[in-house]
Amino acid sequence: MKRLSYEEISNLCLSLSTLIHAGIGAGDGLSLLAEDEEPSEYKELLLQLADKADCGFSLSAAFRESGAFPGYVCGLLETGERSGEVEESLSSLAKYYEERMHMERQIKSALLYPAVLLFIMLAVIVVLLSKVLPVFDSVYAQLGSQLTGIAGGLLVFGQLLDRMMPVLCGLLAAAVIFLVFFSGVSSFREKILGSWNRKRGHKGVSGKLNHARVAQVLAMGMRSGLPVEEALELAAELVTDVPVIRDHCMKCASQLAEGHALTQTLREHEILPQKECRLLEAGMKGGAGDTAMGEISRRMQEDSEDALHRAVSQVEPALVLVTSVLIGLILLSVMLPLVDIMSAIG
Repeated sequence: MKRLSYEEISNLCLSLSTLIHAGIGAGDGLSLLAEDEEPSEYKELLLQLADKADCGFSLSAAFRESGAFPGYVCGLLETGERSGEVEESLSSLAKYYEERMHMERQIKSALLYPAVLLFIMLAVIVVLLSKVLPVFDSVYAQLGSQLTGIAGGLLVFGQLLDRMMPVLCGLLAAAVIFLVFFSGVSSFREKILGSWNRKRGHKGVSGKLNHARVAQVLAMGMRSGLPVEEALELAAELVTDVPVIRDHCMKCASQLAEGHALTQTLREHEILPQKECRLLEAGMKGGAGDTAMGEISRRMQEDSEDALHRAVSQVEPALVLVTSVLIGLILLSVMLPLVDIMSAIG
């Protein structure tokens, strides 16, 4: 079974959350959703999930066995089941994947036009440097001169490009194939992102997103009365694709079990930022630690989404800047030889 899209996951979680809120069991809810679907692979999936739920499988186990859901969906659902917050988990997942769906669309729209323009400009540059400038050079030779300065340097560069044309075309084709596969093949995209998470998932924008996931599990656990160390162990299972954060969660849970202070331990292992630890400590002193953790989770989620939006918004201006430089190079490569030729004739 292929992985569901972000839109399908969001719609399914939202529908299930609404049905569970109305008092309908997971198995019956999945059967009702399947009845509204036309015969398709998705309908078969819903019926299989309903059968497993009716046979006593937990919702998270049924989701995991189907292979159609990311690990984050199954992990957060399991956290909700253990903390008695299944409806809350489903609602959070619906919102999370709706945001991911919108973000994916923004990324595609932000990258598509500049990327196409960049490829076209690269092709024009290669043609001008490798085919047009040699014509100017032959004109210069007939006039008993040769291209010098910037124009001469561009001519040499164009000759080099001409010799490397097969390699350049191969690299360009490889880049296009990679982008097509990354955009259209979910399994390939997940492998690339999984490799990135293992190496860099604790830093930058990825780090903010993954730490926000941990904060969400902690908030759900504290609200339902779970011991914090147990909530951290659940969070560690949710970020198994990020070894650094997973190890931090396990070390933090171990120290809490030994009696270490909560906020100090969370700060030392960089589970929460320092300012959020201060907020949690103030909330715990006032007897509202779960409320404070809920606010921290919300703030970290918003902060991570803002960081992702900023990163995406910087891509298009960067590509436009590169394209502008290429356009300037084209103008120089064409105009300078023309000016020199006109000066020589005059």
